Amino acid sequence: MSEESFTKEASRLALEYSLFYGGKVEIIPKVPVRDLSDLSIWYTPGVASVSEAIKNDKEFSFDYTSRWNTIAIITDGSRVLGLGSIGPEASMPVMEGKSLIYKYLGGVDAIPLPINAHEPDKMIEVIKSLQPALGGVNLEDIASPKCFYIADKLREEMEIPIWHDDQQGTAGVTLASLINSLKMTGRKLRGTKIVFFGVGAANIANAQLIIKAGADPGDLILIDSRGILHPERDDIDELRVKHRWKYELAMKTNRERILRDFVKAFDDADVLIAASRPGPNVIKKRWISRMNKKAIVFTLANPIPEIWPWEAKDAGAYIVATGRSDFPNQVNNSLIFPSVFRGVLDVRAKAIVDDMVIAAAEELAEFAEEKGLSKDHIIPNMTEREVYPRVACRVGEKAVKLGLARRRISMDEIYERAIEIIKRSRKLLSSLIRAQVIPLPPS
Repeated sequence: MSEESFTKEASRLALEYSLFYGGKVEIIPKVPVRDLSDLSIWYTPGVASVSEAIKNDKEFSFDYTSRWNTIAIITDGSRVLGLGSIGPEASMPVMEGKSLIYKYLGGVDAIPLPINAHEPDKMIEVIKSLQPALGGVNLEDIASPKCFYIADKLREEMEIPIWHDDQQGTAGVTLASLINSLKMTGRKLRGTKIVFFGVGAANIANAQLIIKAGADPGDLILIDSRGILHPERDDIDELRVKHRWKYELAMKTNRERILRDFVKAFDDADVLIAASRPGPNVIKKRWISRMNKKAIVFTLANPIPEIWPWEAKDAGAYIVATGRSDFPNQVNNSLIFPSVFRGVLDVRAKAIVDDMVIAAAEELAEFAEEKGLSKDHIIPNMTEREVYPRVACRVGEKAVKLGLARRRISMDEIYERAIEIIKRSRKLLSSLIRAQVIPLPPS
């Protein structure tokens, strides 16, 4: 089946099944209700003692309620992948899908919560008001640059972890893929020339995390729709005021001071990371041919990469990764976000910092290496389910070491707990299907 036919069929079934099931997720009880007398325990009068305990110590809300395993997936629908600004109602199916992935792969109860608030400060106000009910927040599909401002402000003002998947998720999986690509080509991160094509949320986060992991900022060159980032650009003062994240990268990258002809940035480049707009033919073969031998090319646009993998290889690329599952080396956020939140929830972390994302990336890379690295296998895939508790364990362990965890438990405890919770989620779904509580879709 061609990609076009596959997409058309998946779209048809999505409409049919969504109507049949009335959405993808629901809340179900986790306590026994044998008869109505049990409700006197779970609700009035018994519940009053639980509320009193939490009133005396708010931290008990993580012990006595489902807060310990609950996050919200929050969006305003202003920049939904492949769809653009579609609003909160239309973004709900996407958030439900993400919620399903969180539960199935990470055992995380993720509430899809599109909100009708678009001004950054209003969004911040709404999200902060939800903190008493949540163990964490996943920001999703929020337009740039306000997504950076919102995430930074929430991290300053909230006591639960804030995750922006379009930034941190993409950056974590990209870094994992880069670590193994560098191993395959005999390079070190420091001293490697990296070109970033597209300077939206994904590539800004990619550049920031790669620098944090050890790259020399001067070896990085970033290209947006107006050309190469550098301190002498005509819009540099505007960036300083309206987009300080891009401004900061403009000030410390591009040591060569390539100012105008962005194609020159490809000369002797070792790595290309493109996260711009759907292709093909956005990245030209002749640009890749200017890169160093054994060039590493990541083209992450969906649904069609900026250049087809075979064309990139024809132009001299040694390793190619995309965002698609039908090509080798899929750079897929679903490899990381369920695991990260599994780890932070189990140690009740107060934040998710770059060092925790780097730890997740390193574990992903190590897992792939154990399975055997090749040009077509630099990153695990979603079918390798044992990767999820391993990444969760590394993230939780790092949170404990950094002093960000409310619960100090051992690495073995984190790992076993992650396995148990993830296994329970899959067992629950299988049981509901077998019992026909969840019916099979119409044929």
